Amino acid sequence: MKYNKRQKAIILLSDGTIFHGKAIGNSGTAFGEVCFNTGMTGYQEIFTDPSYYGQLMVATNAHIGNYGTQKDEVESDSIKISGLICKNFSYNYSRDAADASLEEFLKENNLFAISDVDTRALVSYLREHGAMNAVISTEIDNLEGLKRQLAEVPKMDGLELASQVSTKEPYYYGDENATYKVAALDVGIKTNILRNLAKRDAYIKVFPYNATFEEMSAFNPDGYFLSNGPGDPEPLKTAQTLAKEILDRNLPLFGICLGHQIIALTHGISTYKMHHGHRGINHPVKNLLTGKGEITSQNHGFAINKEETENHPDIDITHVHLNDHTVAGIRIKNKNCFSVQYHPEASPGPHDSSYLFDQFIENIKNK
Repeated sequence: MKYNKRQKAIILLSDGTIFHGKAIGNSGTAFGEVCFNTGMTGYQEIFTDPSYYGQLMVATNAHIGNYGTQKDEVESDSIKISGLICKNFSYNYSRDAADASLEEFLKENNLFAISDVDTRALVSYLREHGAMNAVISTEIDNLEGLKRQLAEVPKMDGLELASQVSTKEPYYYGDENATYKVAALDVGIKTNILRNLAKRDAYIKVFPYNATFEEMSAFNPDGYFLSNGPGDPEPLKTAQTLAKEILDRNLPLFGICLGHQIIALTHGISTYKMHHGHRGINHPVKNLLTGKGEITSQNHGFAINKEETENHPDIDITHVHLNDHTVAGIRIKNKNCFSVQYHPEASPGPHDSSYLFDQFIENIKNK
């Protein structure tokens, strides 16, 4: 198909609302839940974060692509978003450390993207009406056909996606002669989490999303980790069973994002789909144990029930989100377990939350 940077495109929301833009590169069509990230930088990390699997990403920053891409700035082996929506797309870049343009990166990963969108209007609409399914397409004369296809796209609520992004086979990360061994459940793990554990003298074995306790314990780990990931946590019954078995043995356990939700579900605390989620790198969190604030990176569309958590006899709330007072962290009383609803490995603070990895290692030392 003819390459055309200025081909007209549309965003069709599931409620019938339409926004207009222009295709970046070739014509195409992509479906997914449309959501937005408010980060000023980090677009390459966002696009490759498995937690964004199946989502159409709206970049609120006015300029995307101006610093190019760099092969080491990825969180997985491929792009995980289903499509990109932005205002101004930079075909050229000016960073010396970059090795390719964002345009080349998107083409290499076969990602359909559109620009010249009134992203302020779109984000305002999503803030008011909530995240919803949508389609981006250059088929501007096929609205009825697009509507029919969009109606068939499953909603994120109740959708299990961890199996789509998890490793198929176990693998190792770090120095095999490291002091500590960590068994990590991959329900959408980010590479930088593994880097943070490895630089704290840990050797990690990463297991598929449906691994059992018997399989993971055969590694003889000193601690267990439940990763971030996409989709609804409720359908992940095997992971919940795994967490319960780890907790029953009072082994060191640390969970991030989806892993945090799995730990909550294990204790009978329900989760819910948020109106439009938390996605950005400037989210304020308060550590209730120290009284200190943290600037955090967040990426989640689900959260745990605060009232149920407050009333649970075995759980302490350790962190709260200061914008909406949702639960941002918990610890299990009389158990070697804690979890957070944000990404300490992303370090937008830049080091506000890195202590959580140190805390996990200390829990392993003192088990």
